[in-house]
Amino acid sequence: MSALPPPIPAPVAVPVPVNEQDLERKTVELLHSAHDRILKEVSKVIVGQKEVIEQMLIALLAGGHGLITGAPGLAKTLLINSLAQVFSLSFRRIQFTPDLMPSDITGTEILEETTEGRDLVFHKGPIFANMILADEINRTPPKTQAALLEAMQEHQVTVAGQTFVLEEPFFVLATQNPIEMEGTYPLPEAQLDRFMLNVVIDYLAEDEEVAVVTQTTSRKAEPIQPIFSGEDLLRCHELVKKVPIAEEVVRYAVRLASATRPHREHAPDFVNEWVNWGAGTRASQYLVLGGKTRAVLQGRAHVNFDDIKALARPVLRHRLQLNYRAEAEGVTVDSLIAKLIQTVPLHPVAK
Repeated sequence: MSALPPPIPAPVAVPVPVNEQDLERKTVELLHSAHDRILKEVSKVIVGQKEVIEQMLIALLAGGHGLITGAPGLAKTLLINSLAQVFSLSFRRIQFTPDLMPSDITGTEILEETTEGRDLVFHKGPIFANMILADEINRTPPKTQAALLEAMQEHQVTVAGQTFVLEEPFFVLATQNPIEMEGTYPLPEAQLDRFMLNVVIDYLAEDEEVAVVTQTTSRKAEPIQPIFSGEDLLRCHELVKKVPIAEEVVRYAVRLASATRPHREHAPDFVNEWVNWGAGTRASQYLVLGGKTRAVLQGRAHVNFDDIKALARPVLRHRLQLNYRAEAEGVTVDSLIAKLIQTVPLHPVAK
């Protein structure tokens, strides 16, 4: 009797190698095609403010934190919540008040009964989310504001000697009210510098305000549909860094930032006259990173000078400290930056 033939082995699935360039190209196409969809979804609840939404998108896609400045009632909180829904991110809102403690943000240890008896159990605070809305951040003392520093820079928090890594992606989007300054604690320069952009929300035009009033008093807003996932966003962060940029454009960004530093070589006379303190190296980095993100959103594979100019105001406005002379002469940070854009040449001047 002949032996049975050996069984045929089951086919083994051979993993198909992923072409990194194809993945990057698809991500660029995804970003460019999703740009209008994102604006459409956010416009379900936010009318107008296209430039503000664009700048917030740039901060998120570049992996930076954002500071939003504007009067009350301009939908700052609603905008941030809407963006969290578009990107399928966990969202927590922290209302900053004078009595807020650092442990109210990071979490605290609580004595609890466990299977092994009483023990201190750490309960996570609202900082453990993908997107944090620090509402009216300048209304809490510096000690509590500082609780955000480690989280913003290192994406981790340390409580009672233990370090807890935050889930990625992680963003802090803070708001502050520029009108009521009594009882507030201005953010220190070290913390301001950690925000990639300072986005200013202004009042709407009459037609846009009419649309807002009509929309919010006649029907319930449509639900926002998620477009991206957290993994998509992390992939975008890596993609943005790989966008090519010419050295002359990088040098222009560096010259623009360094021109804000008074009493330095090539500093304009009006900077020496009006500025106490200028922007640091992080401003140059964010100008370039923001320029790369803007280029990708517009479907371009390279960064141009206009990208750097478009990011100059939101990147620099919270990094410049004007003196009393500038205030007495009615000079604002935005007007000074506009003068800088007109003054700093695109190409270095030959000596």
